[in-house]
Amino acid sequence: MKRSLLIIAMLFVSAVGFSQIDFGVKAGFNYNKTGDLKEQAGDVLDGGKGKAGYHAGVWLRGDVPIIGLYLRPEFVYTQISSEYEYQGNKGNFDLQKLDVPILVGKKFLGFAHGFIGPAFQFVVDSDFDAEDIKDIDTDSFTLGMQMGLGVEFGSLGLDVRWERGLSDSESKIVHNNTNSDITIDSRPNQVIFGLSYKF
Repeated sequence: MKRSLLIIAMLFVSAVGFSQIDFGVKAGFNYNKTGDLKEQAGDVLDGGKGKAGYHAGVWLRGDVPIIGLYLRPEFVYTQISSEYEYQGNKGNFDLQKLDVPILVGKKFLGFAHGFIGPAFQFVVDSDFDAEDIKDIDTDSFTLGMQMGLGVEFGSLGLDVRWERGLSDSESKIVHNNTNSDITIDSRPNQVIFGLSYKF
């Protein structure tokens, strides 16, 4: 994790040397689906039902001289949710995380752009709302990837992107009165719709 934080910091510092710097805020909603729900024995119970979530954050964009690309780091707070069914009960798995995507993009047609890049994800909190849950433990750091397309008209921007978790990430759920603990593959797989404003 320390190495990831160092890479992120170096990318932000290097952006100061770019020929043009833009920054702004962004917010929007996402449709998320996390992975399989598994019993302690490893049996797969359910892949989960996707639900809507939201995000909000800030971004910085610097044009890379000569090659015509831009680098866009973002700091984004994200809340995602999935619904699972087990032992005849339903429960929502909620995950709050800080996303730090580092996107490389290209502008075209004067108002559009495409982008792709890694997304560093730091889990802030997680919860499973079934009645018999005692505790939940979620891996604190994962690595994902984002790619998408966007348009800009003046200070306003709109983009749609797809995100997929790449590194293993699990949430271990402990019941109150049973040893049949379950595990969720908590890597996100989501479509993200965002509205941004450039200052």
